[in-house]
Amino acid sequence: MPICSIHPLPYSADPAAFFARVRHAPGAVLLDAGRPMAARGRYDIISAWPEQELQATASETAGDYLQRLRQQLAALGEASLPDGLELPFAGGLMGYLSYDFGRRLEQIAETAVDDLGLPDARFGLYAWALISDHQTQTSQLLFHPALPDARRVWLTALFGTNESGIPESFHLTSNFQANLSQQDYAQAFDKISRYITAGDCYQVNFTQRFQATCSGDPLSAYRALRRACPTPFAAYLGLPGGGAILSLSPERFLKVSQRQVETRPIKGTRSRGASASEDQRLAEELLNSPKERAENLMIVDLLRNDLGRSCATGSVRVPQLFALESYPNVHHLVSSVTGQLAADKDPLDLLAGCFPGGSITGAPKIRAMQVIEELEPTRRSIYCGSIVYLDVRGEMDSSIAIRSLLIKDGTVSCWGGGGIVADSSWQAEYRESITKVKVLLDTLEAL
Repeated sequence: MPICSIHPLPYSADPAAFFARVRHAPGAVLLDAGRPMAARGRYDIISAWPEQELQATASETAGDYLQRLRQQLAALGEASLPDGLELPFAGGLMGYLSYDFGRRLEQIAETAVDDLGLPDARFGLYAWALISDHQTQTSQLLFHPALPDARRVWLTALFGTNESGIPESFHLTSNFQANLSQQDYAQAFDKISRYITAGDCYQVNFTQRFQATCSGDPLSAYRALRRACPTPFAAYLGLPGGGAILSLSPERFLKVSQRQVETRPIKGTRSRGASASEDQRLAEELLNSPKERAENLMIVDLLRNDLGRSCATGSVRVPQLFALESYPNVHHLVSSVTGQLAADKDPLDLLAGCFPGGSITGAPKIRAMQVIEELEPTRRSIYCGSIVYLDVRGEMDSSIAIRSLLIKDGTVSCWGGGGIVADSSWQAEYRESITKVKVLLDTLEAL
């Protein structure tokens, strides 16, 4: 099998200097472990100038689009890494599925307004990547065998210089405004409660959107957000026209490594405390909350069923339930569900069978999505979609695009939500939807 070539670079714990050299390039992408501040992530992956840009067309079915991704991945060609080298990506696809790609997978009425106009899906096919491994403290350029020698030489020279460029400033030209008043939120909550009481569903993830007008370089906004809220599944995806997707997600969606599958749903949240004792009290309150544990378990059961569509019979397990993960603004309750891909399935089958993630829809999933469509006035766009890489070996990792912002056409959009169940109170859920993103909104308003 052809082998990728590697060119070592000086290690950098912060990907900003490397990424600044390509941030204006077509298809610029940074998948960011959040180091050195976030501790859980291992790799940063940077690339740009994809061989192909693959955007879902208006009339394309989910199956047709995913098949087009498969074909382009196959056309790039199989490749392996040099012996003894452990890296997550050997050339392949990087991009996003918006939450609204789910309309191509399930029958959902179309009543929410699409006022942002983000394509439902967009991937690049990349034949090179700059990968930093924070465990071994190494940074290297990886070249797929299909990449021409001349481009290898040029990229080696580009990243061999000390010039990184300084991002321009970014600032808001208005304060953030919510698309729902408290009264609107309470009325929607009441309707969801009635659906739950009637047995339509058990849980619905309901969201409000915050928007402000803005000007300047999205990378400056991302760097400020990264400092304020470091997370292990952060990402920056440049968009045509100078916009960008900025994600500070703490949540893994689906990982596939050597055909072993893992998903890590987040369900359950508390604010961080103002003092160490208050913080500890809030963490213990979350860990011991029957309501939060019940919500988490509902989603674990949903994901067990979703994974079962693509995993070998009997292979789905729940090795971790109700673990605490803490971030600068919130504590979260997190579980883990694992499995092994069935012999006749691939990672894109898995993605199609599980998308969108159950932790951000509710249960049962399709009915929850129908309620979301009825009650949220605007489409979610990138929020609660997924940022994904899938390489030529079949290695995949993906996030749920929560704590994520879209900068497009002079507007920045950010979303906050939470799962509503039978014993929820609208006041607590309303506060939680703001708490989750307050650090992001406050950070940008302070620039």
